[in-house]
Amino acid sequence: MARRKKELPELAEVEITGIAAEGKALTKVKMNENQPEAMVVFVPFGAPGDIVNLKIDKKKHSFAEAHITKILKPSPLRIDPECEYFGICGGCKWQHLPYEEQLKFKRQQVIDALTRIGKVEIPEVPMTLGSEKIWDYRNKMEYTFSNKRWKSWEEMRGEKNCNEGSNALGFHIPGSFDKVLHINHCCLQENIGDRIRNFIYNFALDNDFSFYDIKANKGLLRTLMIRPAMSGELMVCITFGEEDKEKISSLLEAVEKEFPEITTLVYVVNKKLNDTISDQEVIIYKGPGFIEEKMGSLKYRISAKSFYQTNSQQAERLYETAAEFAGLNNCITVATEKDKPIVYDLYTGAGTIANYVAANAQKVIGIEYVEDAVKDARINSELNGISNTEFYAGDMKDILTKEFIDLHGYPDVMIIDPPRAGMHEDVINVIKEVSPKVIVYVSCNPSTQARDLSLLNSQYKVTKVQPVDMFPHTHHVENVVKLEKREDIKI
Repeated sequence: MARRKKELPELAEVEITGIAAEGKALTKVKMNENQPEAMVVFVPFGAPGDIVNLKIDKKKHSFAEAHITKILKPSPLRIDPECEYFGICGGCKWQHLPYEEQLKFKRQQVIDALTRIGKVEIPEVPMTLGSEKIWDYRNKMEYTFSNKRWKSWEEMRGEKNCNEGSNALGFHIPGSFDKVLHINHCCLQENIGDRIRNFIYNFALDNDFSFYDIKANKGLLRTLMIRPAMSGELMVCITFGEEDKEKISSLLEAVEKEFPEITTLVYVVNKKLNDTISDQEVIIYKGPGFIEEKMGSLKYRISAKSFYQTNSQQAERLYETAAEFAGLNNCITVATEKDKPIVYDLYTGAGTIANYVAANAQKVIGIEYVEDAVKDARINSELNGISNTEFYAGDMKDILTKEFIDLHGYPDVMIIDPPRAGMHEDVINVIKEVSPKVIVYVSCNPSTQARDLSLLNSQYKVTKVQPVDMFPHTHHVENVVKLEKREDIKI
């Protein structure tokens, strides 16, 4: 006979005391009288100062997870969220907190990561650079079609009627990979995003188009990407799960007619099990197949597969911070071309940072694993008349050999902008062997950045730190760190 699962407790009148990782709030409580000391409990959508009732959902040896069943007394910090889907979609977990407080929590998140995880000495960390736009700031949104619309408990219990049916176009529900929350309005992108998404959804329903079934891997409509640029150009990319040419053409024709402001309309037929289109052919229906985005005096060409920071205005502040830390911003003047530094840009992507700093460098060597991104980087240099950049595709540790460095010159400055997982230890060892005078580390994940800084700490000291908020109302924060070689280290 199976052992009956122990019912987890409910806790009354608990005060939320702080903010933790992944956007959750936290408190400390004793579950029972026999517990020697209070246990940390992580609580989504809480605000420091809330007095709440909690239901424990999961209990581990050293911590627990819970959800709020009732707010008895709201925190003085708590504000009304802007979005009707707050607390369900999981995308903007801090909408109930004032933006100024979000910036403080993000700064503290960086400090905690670097000191507690990295255990490195850091200078005073300035306040997080806030975003001028905190709504309608995203230049890229991706939505999922599904034949399994997420339903609320009220709907499932029959307490609430809903005429939306079982199809949805929106966001995956956290923890339910096969359920999608249908949305009518998203606060993160300009109104054109809502208009295009809702038009496509209604057209699909009116014409009996099938929505994707993730478990069965079938259905015509799969994903939708909308990319408006600050330049005024607009890209729409629709991914289909089946090759029904007649239906595909009818939808694309309708979208083009309804939205003449779309400058590039492309589509993909993806029949494989995952949603990534990096290995799929992008077919152009209208326009050149790309949009151009402006950043300062530069412009960047963006295709459906291109990576580009999703907050265009903040991206410029992020790159200006990186350039300043590297001594490569436009405020610095250099006597001759030979006096300019040689720069290596690792994880260069589409060459955004490389091209941004190129004017103040002798040359910039960009290295990136994804070959398509390197092609974009070369195009972006050509587009801006930049001739002192070179880009190479391949594994970082395989490219950064002594022969490669002898050929291109030892870097004075190395800029690093890795993915969320941070750097492989082999790459860190190569960087230590190359031993540039200055390293500028740009990260979208302070925790993995802290781990990497710990491995560099014997050779480099952290001399500057600047958090930058690219994603208002989320717990995510970019962080730029300047590392300088310790004076007593000789390579």
